Amino acid sequence: MSSERPSPATDRIAELTEREELEFERRRPRSRELVQRAREHSPGGVPSSFQDSPPFPIFVDRGAGSRVWDADGNEYVDFHNGFGVNVVGHAHPLVVAAIAERAGRGTHFAQPGEDFVVVAAELARRFQLPQWRFTNSGTESTLDAVRMARGFTGRERLVKIEATYHGHHDSLMVSVEPKPELMGPADAPNSVPQSAGIPRAVVELVTVVPFNDLAAAEHALRSHPGEVAAIIVEPAMMNIGMVLPQPGYLAGLKEIAHRHGAVLIFDEVKTGVTLAPGGATEAFGVIPDIVCLAKAIGGGLPCGAVGATAEIMEMVASGRVSQMGTFNGNALTMAASKATLLEVLTPMAYSHFDALHEVLRGGLERVIRDYELPFHVVAVGARGCVTYRQDPVRNYRDYLEIDKSYAYLSWLYQSNRGVLMAPGAEENWTLSVQHSEDDVRRYVDNFEEMARALRA
Repeated sequence: MSSERPSPATDRIAELTEREELEFERRRPRSRELVQRAREHSPGGVPSSFQDSPPFPIFVDRGAGSRVWDADGNEYVDFHNGFGVNVVGHAHPLVVAAIAERAGRGTHFAQPGEDFVVVAAELARRFQLPQWRFTNSGTESTLDAVRMARGFTGRERLVKIEATYHGHHDSLMVSVEPKPELMGPADAPNSVPQSAGIPRAVVELVTVVPFNDLAAAEHALRSHPGEVAAIIVEPAMMNIGMVLPQPGYLAGLKEIAHRHGAVLIFDEVKTGVTLAPGGATEAFGVIPDIVCLAKAIGGGLPCGAVGATAEIMEMVASGRVSQMGTFNGNALTMAASKATLLEVLTPMAYSHFDALHEVLRGGLERVIRDYELPFHVVAVGARGCVTYRQDPVRNYRDYLEIDKSYAYLSWLYQSNRGVLMAPGAEENWTLSVQHSEDDVRRYVDNFEEMARALRA
């Protein structure tokens, strides 16, 4: 382990944050006005609570390529990319052409079309699971996966990782970001409802374990013999920055699940087709029983998918497990997904991501080293982040040691200098096929300006 790097002075962070907040507000009067108007008819003035962030949300007007423009006309290189949806970038010509052509022939029929067959086959090839059904979001994908697992095993209990977000349905909205005083012991965390309105009986069917801890997973299944339907996991945790699985962890989870008669679900809503063509399944070399996808597979449209083994999907084919939805596999989304998977996210695209990350990671690590900052970089494929902690993060308890004031200051610096990031210390960047080397150098240059100011 490297020697301890001193943290910048707390009062310096506060001084820079105050300065950058004032500049943020000065540049965005229209966004401020819009959020105030929106609050009259929408809680927080936003359509989703994730978007309600200080000082106030940035209202976006349009996007093209790697750029977006806000309601005040400010231009940004987009590292947010819709929480990871826009790996194709904005208004990619091939995706736009596919959507326009499909729209001219009708967008929705609630009947299958040929594109759905092509997309299912491509996902089967990439993720090495033979059978697929479609949804309209990551929440729907994990909801269906849980029902499939319960129907297949005849069991009800779920084991999930502390601080993972698997969508906003009741079954898994447990211990997403529990408050420290409610968490319980590290090796056997409490199950904490994330929101009012979640029935206690549902929460009690969820057993929570820490990430990267096979002993805790083994203990959880031993403690509930014959009860656990599935272990569900983000193969790389993406809700606390980006935390990679330790060697052998994912394979160990699969072995534990199968030995106890449960199935393993990968939530690849964020990692799917972003870490590699076959997502984390390919990147880490472990094939789960069920995989959940959304975000990047739709080329910017609402889309989701669930893939599984033939044995599990037979439950759906026979009607014993219900999986349905009026917009599932709709013609417009399937056209966009087909173009995304077959024409845009090609092997050349992933080579492009690797090249960009060489520049981005190398530049950030140089700045961290030169200015002796207690940070480190995590990056795979199109995804990555700066973690504002010197030592690697293994799980949620480690993440809680991060001083989030750094992340907020960094977000302000980037926003005020033409880079849009998802707000919050827990978020990470998403590159797109339309990003250039100059785009990622802008991020590094902004980061270095902040580092210089912190050490001034």
